[in-house]
Amino acid sequence: MTSNAYFEPGTTGWYNLTDDWTIHAPVGWEPDDDGFRGYVFATDDNSTVVLSVKGTSAQWVDGGPTAEKDKLNDNLLFSCCCARVNWSWTTVCDCYRSGWKCNQDCVEEALIEESLFYPVGINLYNNITVKFPDANIWIVGHSLGGALASLLGVTFGSPVVTFEPPGERMAAQRLHLPSPPSTHHITHVWHTADPIAMGTCNGVLSSCSVGGYAMESRCHLGNIIEYDTVTNLSWNVDLRTHAIAQVIERVLSEPWAAAEELGREVPSIKRQDDCVDCFKWEFGNYSLDKMPLTGDGTDRVQWKQQTLNVGSGD
Repeated sequence: MTSNAYFEPGTTGWYNLTDDWTIHAPVGWEPDDDGFRGYVFATDDNSTVVLSVKGTSAQWVDGGPTAEKDKLNDNLLFSCCCARVNWSWTTVCDCYRSGWKCNQDCVEEALIEESLFYPVGINLYNNITVKFPDANIWIVGHSLGGALASLLGVTFGSPVVTFEPPGERMAAQRLHLPSPPSTHHITHVWHTADPIAMGTCNGVLSSCSVGGYAMESRCHLGNIIEYDTVTNLSWNVDLRTHAIAQVIERVLSEPWAAAEELGREVPSIKRQDDCVDCFKWEFGNYSLDKMPLTGDGTDRVQWKQQTLNVGSGD
């Protein structure tokens, strides 16, 4: 179901489900749709409903109509401050001030614009509860879709299973969602060769940064099932292992020997309760007209532009 969020029924990549699942309603698949996308699956008696949320369609891989908005949501949800990685990056919101300072209220407001994926998901979930009032609703997703699934699951208390998600705890805090230990209904599944899930797809030379994706978060809510493919299978850390097909075909299709040796089917659950995101940054209510200069020429130009926008009319 998680993989199917990327495909249309009957096309290459679509997994046929068992006869227990008789309903799949597309979300965001109209010809002109370019944003939030996935499917709603339901059993024939409507007792169980699964919302599957699509992740990022990377511009450098397959593009697609959602690629631009996928990237925008990635850079809003998983960057420290509006994708302000350094002076050469174009920010996706106006919350950066100077140095390592970011306006907290600004980044919080930036995540709830109506056109962004989290508010769209809120409306969709509410519609699902109206159509299936007695159903047990689950939410699943891969990558960006997994992070969104987690945020929606925390919002509504629904059980969530994600695959290879970027760290979503920082976004949850900015949205003022419930925090641990009230997130035991969230389960993330990933492997250690995926730099996005591990929070290491950053830095000037990383594949994410080269593509313009500021994937700076690393901390996750809830429970984690981590398959150590680097140690046990000698995989190299590679962005290409991030794909959901890699997880299904190369990780989950065979029994996990490292866990079977301990009498388990999957690795033991882990948590990231002590994890810290964006430790170099300072977040507060920094006003534009009091923003300190750092001596950097770029900051000085930005200071001038922002000060002029405060209300002088010049």
